[in-house]
This record gives sequence, C-alpha cells and structure tokens, in this order.
Amino acid sequence: MPAALITRPSRTANAGAGAVPRRRTRVLALSEARWAGAALALFLLALPLQLAGAPGWAWGPLYALVYAAGGWEPALSGLRELRKKVLDVDLLMIVAALGAASIGQVMDGALLIVIFATSGALEALATARTQDAVRGLLDLAPATATRVVEGGEESVATEDLTVGDVIHIRPGERIGADGRVIGGASEVDQATITGEPLPAAKEPGDEVFAGTLNGTGTLRVAVERDASDSVIARIVAMTEEASRTKAPTQLFIEKVEQRYSLGMVAATLAVFLVPLGFGDDVTGSLLRAMTFMIVASPCAVVLATMPPLLSAMANAGRHGVLVKSAVVMERLGQADAVALDKTGTLTEGTPRVTAVRPLAGAGMSEGSLLASAAAAEHPSEHPLARAVVDAAEARGLTLSQAEDFSSAPGTGVVATVDGRRITVGSPARLLPGIPASTAAAAALVVGELEDGGCTAVVVLRDGVPVGVLGIADRIRHDAARTVASLARLTGSSPMLLTGDNPRAADRLAAEAGITDVRAGLLPQDKADAVREQEQAGHKVLVLGDGVNDAPALAAAHIGIAMGRAGSDLALETADAVVIRDELATVPAVVALSRAARRLVVQNLAIAGVFISVLVVWDLVGHLPLPLGVLGHEGSTVVVGLNGLRLLRDSAWQRAARPGGASEPPSSRPAASVG
Repeated sequence: MPAALITRPSRTANAGAGAVPRRRTRVLALSEARWAGAALALFLLALPLQLAGAPGWAWGPLYALVYAAGGWEPALSGLRELRKKVLDVDLLMIVAALGAASIGQVMDGALLIVIFATSGALEALATARTQDAVRGLLDLAPATATRVVEGGEESVATEDLTVGDVIHIRPGERIGADGRVIGGASEVDQATITGEPLPAAKEPGDEVFAGTLNGTGTLRVAVERDASDSVIARIVAMTEEASRTKAPTQLFIEKVEQRYSLGMVAATLAVFLVPLGFGDDVTGSLLRAMTFMIVASPCAVVLATMPPLLSAMANAGRHGVLVKSAVVMERLGQADAVALDKTGTLTEGTPRVTAVRPLAGAGMSEGSLLASAAAAEHPSEHPLARAVVDAAEARGLTLSQAEDFSSAPGTGVVATVDGRRITVGSPARLLPGIPASTAAAAALVVGELEDGGCTAVVVLRDGVPVGVLGIADRIRHDAARTVASLARLTGSSPMLLTGDNPRAADRLAAEAGITDVRAGLLPQDKADAVREQEQAGHKVLVLGDGVNDAPALAAAHIGIAMGRAGSDLALETADAVVIRDELATVPAVVALSRAARRLVVQNLAIAGVFISVLVVWDLVGHLPLPLGVLGHEGSTVVVGLNGLRLLRDSAWQRAARPGGASEPPSSRPAASVG
C-alpha cells in the first residue's frame, strides 16, 4: 500500500509531552506597564495639540497627567530612598522634569517622564518573565507519585517521598524523583536534563531523573534524592544563583548614579545660590540654575548611548535575532570565548537515517531494506521509528501494511511484513540471541556505524540479520561556518559542551571544526565549565537551546538561545534568542554589537563636547535659555542620527561578512560605555 494511504498514529499528545509548562505574566498585569502605557498615550495626545498651536488649556492638563501617571512611582521610590539618605537618578530625573516645566519646557519634561516610565516597565516585564520560566520548570516534576507499599500502592505528594522509597512509573508518566531503576525496562526521554536527542533505554541499575518522561514500558525506581535535592531542583537553584552573580555590575552602576545625582544637585544649588550672594536677583539666579539643569541633564548622554544599541537591536531583530536589552547588545561585543551546546544547537535536534547498509548475501537492496524496516516501524511512536519511516517516505518508497505488530521497550519492534517476520531494534539486545557466525557480519557493520557516532539499528528477517541502519542527529548546514567565524571574532576556538556520549560528540565536533570537546555533562557540569572560563578572565558567550543549558546560559557573560526548538526556561534565561535557528546570525550580531560600541564612543564624545560648552557658557557668560535648549536638543539630534546609521541593512551585511568584525576584544582596549 502506498505510504500516502497509510494513516499514521496521532502524535499530538506526545509532541508536547516533553515541553516545559508555560507560565506567562501578562504585560498589563504589571502596574509599571499600565502606568507607562497611560503616560505614553497622554503624551501622544498632548504633543500634536501643542505642535498645532492649540491653546495651553487644551494640552496643558494632558501633560500634567503625563507627569502624574509616569512619575508618581519613581518619585515615591526616590523619596523613600531619600529617607535612607540615598539620592538616586530616578528622583533626579523627576526633579529635572519638574524644573523644565517650571521654566516653560513642559514637553521636554514630559518626554523625560515617558522614557523613564517605559524603561521601568520593560525591566519589570523581563524580571517577571524570567521568574515565570523558573517556576514553570518546577512543574516538570509531577505533583504526585505512586509509592509501592506493603500490600499494594498509594498516591503521595512527590515532596513527601524519602530516600529509599520505591515508586511505580507507568507508561507515559513523568518520573517523580531522582533514583535508580530496580525493576522493569523502558525508554526515558531525558532531553530536559541531558540534552540527548533520543530516549535512553533504562533497565535495572540505571539512573533516572525527576521530571523526565517515561516511554512505553513500566519501571520501578528506588528514590535516591529528596525532592529539594533533585537535578531539576538544582537546575532552578543554579539558574537563580547565577543570575544573582551579575549583581556586582548593578551595584557599580548604582554607585555611579549616586555620585552623579549628588553632583548635579550640588551644582544646581550652587548655580542658584552663589549669584544671590553677590547681589543677583532671585529670578535671574533661578533662570540660570534652571538653564544649567537643562543643559547639564544626562538626556544627551543617554541618547548618545541608546540609539546605536537600539538601532543594532532593531537591525538584528529584522534578521532573526532577538536581543533583549541594550545592555545585552553592548555586552555581546565583549565576548572573547564561546561555548556551544550540541543537540538542537549545532545539530537540528531531530534523528535522521544517515546510513542504510544491507548485508552481503541477504539479497536486499538499500531500498528494500529501508522499506521493510519502515513498514515494521510504522505503528511505533518511538523517535527512531519516526526517523526510519520519514527516510522511507523521503525516498518515495511504497510501504506494505504491517501485521501482528508488537513493541518491547529497549529492544525494538516485531511485525509481519509481506509474510516475513521483520524485527527492528537494538543490536545489543538482538544480536546476542543469534549464532555468532550469523551475527558476525552485522556486528562488524554495527561497530563501524557506532564508531562514526551513529545509533545503529539492526534489521532481522525471519530471525536472520539482513541489514543495519545508522541514525544520527544531522549537523546544521551553517555550523562549520559559524564556528570558524566565532573563532575569528574571539581569537579562540569555541568549546563544545554536551550531555551526549563522547563518540557522537567527537564526530559532530570534527564536522564543525571544534577541538575542545566536553561530553557526558549534566547541567551543573556545563555551568561549572563556563564558570571556570569566567574565573580565568574570559567573557564567555554560551549558545544553547534546552532546559539543561539554562544554568550555563545564566552563568555566562552572555547567553544566546535557539528560538525555534528552545525550551521556555532557556529562552527566558538567555540574553538573546536566535528566532529562526540560523547559526550564521550569531557571529553577525556579535560583529554588529562591536560596531554599535564604536558608535557609542563617538556619540559620548560628541555629547560631552556639547554639554561642556553649554555648561561653561552658562556659568561664565550668559547663555539665553532658548539657545541653551536649542544646543541641548541639537546635541541629542546629532547623536541620535549618528546612532541610527546601524538601522540600515548595509550595517548588517557588513557584520555578516567573514571579515565584517574587527579584531578580537583582547587585542584592543575595551571601550567603556558607562
């Protein structure tokens, strides 16, 4: 029967079985977002009225509402900090906005309010989404488990399980605790922990992890760890801990803000009070002080920094890379070491048949061998079975109807195809039961395929080996080019961090051009490898896609997740996301970040010259307020237009070229952007 006419079993239920449950904080659930949205809407109503020449009573109240909606929260927060004798920049910006309004620059002050309110809302949303993802990860572990007790079984909460308890895991259930198999056999999908693309066969003596998904068999597991000490719980703890390690940078920024705030307040008061001491009138002194506050305000410096970074973010977004903040865009260019995950990152994450090897004397061609195996595997839901059937369909082979189908976990499938008994399964389980002289040829091919990094599947016809299939995860077409580009950018060869077996890792690394390979790693091992590099003075960029990559992504200087197949936690923990899974965009966005950082330095110099000239003019001479506002706003326009150069497609094309990046950061002074 043609393959197109065979109805394949539904896989809808299984398709999402391994996914991390999603918990999403709605944007409008955050008070910061609601107030920022209100301030922006009011500003957009007031601005056209003012520009159109409407009377003040038409747009004045709207601007007043902008100040109230966007400013009350930072003002209240700033006043609370002031009670602790801490003056933060948020309060200073509110004062500057009110000062601008007091001398007639109502629109400038309102715009400043809107910018600050929007920034606060985005920060609150990012924090909430990350917390959602971490909490959602805990949902991988089931709430209850079936504990074996004397005389039967009972359902208990997983947190009540203790070391030594025995739990019963039925087909399709999630495992409730870390432990060791003491009875039964099955395959377990543990991609969330190890990143392995294929379910792992489990039998007595093998370790299993909480939150992983049992296959078609039944297991009895002896609990070896408490719920709070499970691998999945430790992933959550490490992710949160690694995120907190970024706090020193934040503390440094806060110190700078505090000093700047105190300096601005002191300078403004001096500009107001000193002339009074020499007999100047109050109005003149106040006007000079307000002019000083306007021209010395940090708006030009902020705009000097943000347009290049935001333009680079927008350009990267158009080309499939979501960079979560301007800070992330700046940090991308600082990376001088790279760590890559294997499955789903350098590879496509889907097993595919890469070799069809009929045995000599079996009387079968590649097509007939694959068609027989695919017909027998057709009713199965195992990922390897899907790979075999997909390969047959890709070749346009006609599949016969399988009869008397049966499946044994960890062994394989058996079915009658065209009157012959076809068995497809594990060489380790099938070949030992066959006379050595008959199995020798198959064992030789199996060894060759496994040495090449493939998973070998043997095919028997009426109990006699007739061929071997090689199945492997296929490397992405742009993996080698990406690895080479990243090596040029950073000045060092990337390293491969994977939970997969060493042979598969070595094969993939050879294809991708990677020499530093670390295989068989659990999530904490990946994070430790990243920390080791960070402690050695490197700024590590980690590229991954799975839950098991989240601790490493959080521990890294910068983390990038693959978006199409990435887990929820990886996407939320990462600083940037490759939306279309195009690896070549990673070195391009790093090069674009470096271009943005160069423009930031240019803009800071331009802004610094404008502010210095205007401040000196105001202090030494007499700077008219309109000219001061014009100079201040002019500087923001100049630096803004300079930064917008990175919006052009040509900027991305230059970054994407093999030589589009400048030399590695270690070979030149790092530019500080504040």
